[in-house]
Amino acid sequence: MSWKVTLASAARKQFRRVPGRDRDRLSAALGETEADPWAGDIVHLRGQPTAWRRRVGDWRVLFDILHEDGVVLTADIRRRTSTTCRR
Repeated sequence: MSWKVTLASAARKQFRRVPGRDRDRLSAALGETEADPWAGDIVHLRGQPTAWRRRVGDWRVLFDILHEDGVVLTADIRRRTSTTCRR
C-alpha cells in the first residue's frame, strides 16, 4: 500500500529553513514514509493514539498516521540539540 505524505503548514515552513544536506536526508526519510510509515527509527508518542516521532539525525519528524485515509500527516519538524529539554 502506498501512503500519501502531507506536510502541515508548520512542517512546511520548518522544512524550508533546514540546511541543504539535512533537507536532503529529511526528504529521503519522507519518501521512505510513503512506502512504509513504520520504517526507520520511530516511536509512538504517549497519550496520543495516532501520533508518532521519527528520528532523522538531529531532526525529529512528528506525524500522525490516518489509517482510514491512507495519509501520513507530518505535523512538525524540529531540531534536537543538547540543550533541548525533555518533558
